[in-house]
Amino acid sequence: MPLQDLTPQLRTRLSRMERAVGWFVLLATALLVFGFGYYVWHTAERKGWFVTKARYFTYVDRATGLKVGDPVKLMGFEVGQITHITAEDPGKPYNVYVEFEVKTPFYGYIWTDGSRARVTTADFLGKRELEVTKGTGGNATYIFNPLKEISLDQAAQLPSPERWKLAEDIWDAHQPVILMDAQKTALTPDVVGKLKALGRTRVWALDTGQKLKFMTAMWNSHTARYEPYQKTNLYQLLVEESPAATEQLQKLITQVEKALPGFFALTNQIGRALDNAVDLTSNLNVVASDARPAVSNLTALSAQLRGQGALGTWLLSAEAQSNLDASLAGARDGLKNANTVLTNADATLVALSENLARSLDNLAGITSNLNNQVQANTNLLKAISDAVIHAADLVQGLKRHWLLRSAFKSSATNAAPVALREPLRSPKDASRR
Repeated sequence: MPLQDLTPQLRTRLSRMERAVGWFVLLATALLVFGFGYYVWHTAERKGWFVTKARYFTYVDRATGLKVGDPVKLMGFEVGQITHITAEDPGKPYNVYVEFEVKTPFYGYIWTDGSRARVTTADFLGKRELEVTKGTGGNATYIFNPLKEISLDQAAQLPSPERWKLAEDIWDAHQPVILMDAQKTALTPDVVGKLKALGRTRVWALDTGQKLKFMTAMWNSHTARYEPYQKTNLYQLLVEESPAATEQLQKLITQVEKALPGFFALTNQIGRALDNAVDLTSNLNVVASDARPAVSNLTALSAQLRGQGALGTWLLSAEAQSNLDASLAGARDGLKNANTVLTNADATLVALSENLARSLDNLAGITSNLNNQVQANTNLLKAISDAVIHAADLVQGLKRHWLLRSAFKSSATNAAPVALREPLRSPKDASRR
């Protein structure tokens, strides 16, 4: 029906419906575009399309268990993927070329010292995976600072020499020793003077004050310096490769096949040894039958020796046993007498020691009393001295008496009279004077 034949109410309702349908189509289209954009963005983020990636390569003996797109791991994280696998030319020492990439910021863990590419077994079905180990030192494999080669005259005129670092290792010309390390030595006037003394005219330098979004240089281990990155010169990582599980299983099967003849021969020897063992057991049965009378005699003998003192009864006669008992009784009496003597001697020694102790105590008391008497009678010594002097005077008087003069020798009479000594006096009398 033509639109002109419709009533105004129908035309108004139809125009509203057309606008609603238009808005719905527009909204659906916007949602579809938004969903597609989100899917593309999420996929790009997951696969690292918009992040910086560093490219590396290595050589392996075989490509078994490896394919393009397999993840590359570092410290247990998936940090990249394998991008290219191909066979090398027959004349080259390596078999398979493997190229892979590592996303930011994980390539910052890969250094010239310690970083390796390891190809390890992933499962028992022959799958293998590529893993990169963390570096321990050295220089960064890729850098993002501007790189340029300048003369030493230009280096001496740099406005900020601290931000410019060497991009190469400076070696000693006479011995394999690094004098100046790359990325660590600033182009100060002192360093420039040393470089001139070594005969250098130009050096490679890095501007560490400026960092770009893309890689600018790659470390070349052969020239020991950074070279401009041109997407064709990639950094090589040495590989540590382990064979696949299927190859290891095949080697094991081969070794088992080689060992089977020896195993069968061993089983034959074991069979012959078992036959010999059967013969030996039969011979042992015969020997055991012959040994039964001896066993019976040994049993009877052990029964005789089982009672208390049976061994002595079996070894000694009745007379020897009686003599041994008498000797043991005499030895027992001798021991008792010796014990009695020792006991009496011990008691005597104890009494003697007690008497000696009492005698010493009495002597100590006598000396103590004598000392007390001497201290109490201070004039005792003076009295004794006076008595001795008077006795001497008496004897001299008797010698001069006419009645007793003849009883003494003439020499004694003619001798001069003995001068009397001054009587002894007590210290107390001297102090009284």
